[in-house]
Amino acid sequence: MRLVYSSGMAYFIAIAGNMGVGKSTLTERLAKKLGWKAYLEPTTENPYLSDFYGDMHRWGFHSQIFFLAHRLQQHSELARAGIPVIQDRSVYENAEVFARNLYERGFLSERDWRTYQTIYETLIALLPPPNLIIYLRASVSTLMHRIENRGRDFEQKIDPNYLVELNRLHEEWAHGFTRAPILTVPTDRINFVEDDAALERLVATIMNTLPLQPLPLFDTSHPHPSHSTSRGLGGASPGFPASGLAQPSASENPLSRCRE
Repeated sequence: MRLVYSSGMAYFIAIAGNMGVGKSTLTERLAKKLGWKAYLEPTTENPYLSDFYGDMHRWGFHSQIFFLAHRLQQHSELARAGIPVIQDRSVYENAEVFARNLYERGFLSERDWRTYQTIYETLIALLPPPNLIIYLRASVSTLMHRIENRGRDFEQKIDPNYLVELNRLHEEWAHGFTRAPILTVPTDRINFVEDDAALERLVATIMNTLPLQPLPLFDTSHPHPSHSTSRGLGGASPGFPASGLAQPSASENPLSRCRE
């Protein structure tokens, strides 16, 4: 079930969403199902983190630049890997959700935020975007439940208001993002850990979606135009509840859907 362009160029999918939504699980399950390579969030320790937690105002910019550099490096490597890959969280979220959250909370100064944005926008324009971003959406109550169940000690005292803000920023990012198509998957009633049928339907949607793209985005010798943001929202679809994955019809281009 491996999906590769006839020219030999491979696909690049990124999984996006808030903490606890199930990105890593879906990345691994999709990679196994499709026979692709999974890339989970980098485990490289940020040397600024301990300083950041001691003084967020002073070290916020340094810590975010480190995260940005590592995510850009990984994105560049994946885009040139020559094999089909699925990435757990994209560089876009690092900048447009998490770094922005620090700026809005006052941990990045206006000057530092402008500098960060200039670096991000300049470098991201040089990299080919993913062929598709799958945005996993969930309510805060669902996120809290899943975070509690996975039992990571450092997450157990997370403030629900923090998740509320990250959800808001994810929604704003997904609404305005134009660099790659986005398929939105509401996951309050879908658990890809246990629901094999839901995974099969998502795989079918991906397989029906990707071949419709006119150009192989890994061909870095050509310009990479912006894409209209794909929207996977809407009413009920065959086999899914109204809050589930919106399955495009056979006659509809899944990458040109509009958000309701």
